[in-house]
Amino acid sequence: MKVKTLVYVLISTFLFSSMEIALKIAGGSFNPIELNFIRFLCGGLALLPIAIHTLRRRQQHLHWRDWFAFSVTGFACVVVSMTLYQMAIQATAASTVAILLSANPVFGMLIGLIFLGERMTRTNTIAVILTLIGLIVIIDPFKLTNPLGIVLGLACSITFGLYGVISRVNANQRHFDGLTMTCFSFIAGAFELGVLMLSTHIPIEANVLRGIKGFSDVPFFANLSWQALPLLAYVSILVTGVAFGLYFIVMDEAGIPVASLIFFIKPALAPILALIVLGEPIYVNTVIGIVIILIGSVVTLVGEKIALTMSDWWHPFGHGHSSH
Repeated sequence: MKVKTLVYVLISTFLFSSMEIALKIAGGSFNPIELNFIRFLCGGLALLPIAIHTLRRRQQHLHWRDWFAFSVTGFACVVVSMTLYQMAIQATAASTVAILLSANPVFGMLIGLIFLGERMTRTNTIAVILTLIGLIVIIDPFKLTNPLGIVLGLACSITFGLYGVISRVNANQRHFDGLTMTCFSFIAGAFELGVLMLSTHIPIEANVLRGIKGFSDVPFFANLSWQALPLLAYVSILVTGVAFGLYFIVMDEAGIPVASLIFFIKPALAPILALIVLGEPIYVNTVIGIVIILIGSVVTLVGEKIALTMSDWWHPFGHGHSSH
């Protein structure tokens, strides 16, 4: 792994690990749907200069089919997955949501296997099994005290895995790099969420949604203040824009296994940060589950390295070897 890629992994891992904490704090002042709209709109706009520069360098032009792809991807991420995510954060501990979201690469692999016929290596299969076992240990289904928060967190993780698959498919079909796809998907998703937010102000719909906390008469920029701006900037520009951008840059440069490492480290780091900042306790089953998930991530990385070594050994005249 290149030093630059390693730095990207470390920065994005820290930002992703602090995401639930920052959103939990911000959620006390903002409507969860409103916060979702602000963070992805600002995050997408923060990535826009880089995306435009990339399009010009590649001499690419956006067409209506591209915007359709951005809309589908943005809907899966911003409107569906991250709305469930905000609801989960409000319903249960930030560290629990962080761990559940970290399983999204596993769900992405399973979705790719079922719907796209993608093959899973033995290494990936072992990693999937270990991650699922780790999640079961952490959730501890025999002692569930907040099933709604767990269900929302799992739904968020599964749909985020779906978003990753859709994003990858659309990026390959439209020939966009990950960062460009992310940028315009965030902007399209924020626009779609904005339309839905406007609809909550229609009297008939507002009355229907009034029983669901936070879904009726959703504001756009309420409670904005100078005191709230630093936290909003951190959540929108750094956590959403920079973290997601670096994640897809790592995916483009080093492949999915290395990029997935970000979400495999997150379960270990996020509970520690939640303990320090929010005072959330770390339970024994959580530690055991985290260790199992980390073993799965080690299997993914080491297994991939062994597979590449064996491939080079069996194909000595492949790429990277001189024929002279």
